[in-house]
Amino acid sequence: MYYGGPQPVCASVCQIHKYVLVGQMAVESRTQTLFTADSETRPASRDSDLPSSLHEFPEGGLAAWATAFGSFLVMFCGFGYTSSFGVYQDFYAQYYLTNETSFAISWIGSLNAFLATAVGLISGSLYDRGYFHHLVITGSLLQSLSLFMLSLAKPNQYYQILLAQGLGLGIAIGLLYVPSLAVVSHYFQRKRTLVMTFATLGSSLGAIVHPIMLNNLLNGRLGFANGVRVSAGLISVLLLIACLCMRTRLDPPTTPVNYIAAARKCIGNVPFIFAIAGGFLFQTGFYYPLFFLQLDSIQHGINVTFSFYSLVILNASSSVGRVMSGYIAAFTGVPNLTIIAAISCGLLIVGTIGLSSLASVVILGVLYGYFSGVYTAMLGPLMATLTPDPSELGGWMGISFFIGGFGSLIGTPISGALLTSNYIWWKPALFSGIVSLAGAVMYIFMHIFFIRRQMEGKDSK
Repeated sequence: MYYGGPQPVCASVCQIHKYVLVGQMAVESRTQTLFTADSETRPASRDSDLPSSLHEFPEGGLAAWATAFGSFLVMFCGFGYTSSFGVYQDFYAQYYLTNETSFAISWIGSLNAFLATAVGLISGSLYDRGYFHHLVITGSLLQSLSLFMLSLAKPNQYYQILLAQGLGLGIAIGLLYVPSLAVVSHYFQRKRTLVMTFATLGSSLGAIVHPIMLNNLLNGRLGFANGVRVSAGLISVLLLIACLCMRTRLDPPTTPVNYIAAARKCIGNVPFIFAIAGGFLFQTGFYYPLFFLQLDSIQHGINVTFSFYSLVILNASSSVGRVMSGYIAAFTGVPNLTIIAAISCGLLIVGTIGLSSLASVVILGVLYGYFSGVYTAMLGPLMATLTPDPSELGGWMGISFFIGGFGSLIGTPISGALLTSNYIWWKPALFSGIVSLAGAVMYIFMHIFFIRRQMEGKDSK
């Protein structure tokens, strides 16, 4: 990642791994074919004096802003949709998969969320080798196909839904995520943080729009099949526009990151090991409110119409937390802010045990949304802080997010199993809260060893 100082960041930007460095790597290679703004190409020899304009990024222009807009649309359709799974969790549990337990239903969303991150290791590697358009076109077609296949799934046909929504949709989002964000770095350097913040806010907007739309479609006159088809149609049109908008400008780097070599170095870095452990434990409990808050509200007798907007409240507050986190980190420091956000989220998850009224839903939704937004926004800068060699940042990030993704894979199914068909809410809330707080403890140890390493480095000098 490119986070080098106190600047506004947001969550999704933090997860693009090494690929924000692609622009610099391509420009620094003088033997590559360099592209000018008018799409003409000319080879640069080692001995030639390159004009300064070739070393600079456009920082704007039609192609640049069209690419940024395309990235925004991909985020809207991708993680914005994944963050709306709580709507499906509620609908499946009450109407469509009534023969299945909350444990089984949770696997659909958790598999989707895991693959959306884990497949980034593969798509990122292919992106480095110049397969940008292959990835975005394949991912877009697969996402559209998966949603239309989901609309054909029959009631109580669990594996049809798991394959379409969990597996197919998860892989599709994973193929799209990294390349669509990384390509923005081809056009922007000075404005990169600002533009990527704009692009990744698409996921925040999607997490607000999709729950409203899905709740009204699935629970309205259209029903599940036609409602999902309407949603799939919208996603398909937006992804088509995104594919037409996004363009590459620079050649791929000549030496992609070697994840095996990076993993060997990670093992000997104690603060990084604690950070990985903290991320895994925290993400085990992190998705519990996102998947279960709406169902929890309805089961406690809170107005159904209002309960439909509980996820909207949470996701809107998360957007505020993401944007503000960069400014707050300038005063607190990235590790300290990560610890504060992790502890706050853990305590608030435990606090969902007391959810019983409309006011409690609003308070918990706003507070948890805010601190979860701060936490996710700090993941990228935290990895950048812990990585000794910036050139290896992509590999370290990829490893960290891949391992942390397993927490999101197993967390909500465990919560669903603890919930049982009798809806015993205190058990999954307590489990998710405690495991998240355990992750916060790991972050505290990370900070202690990181400070010790810094002090030893100063003493050696």
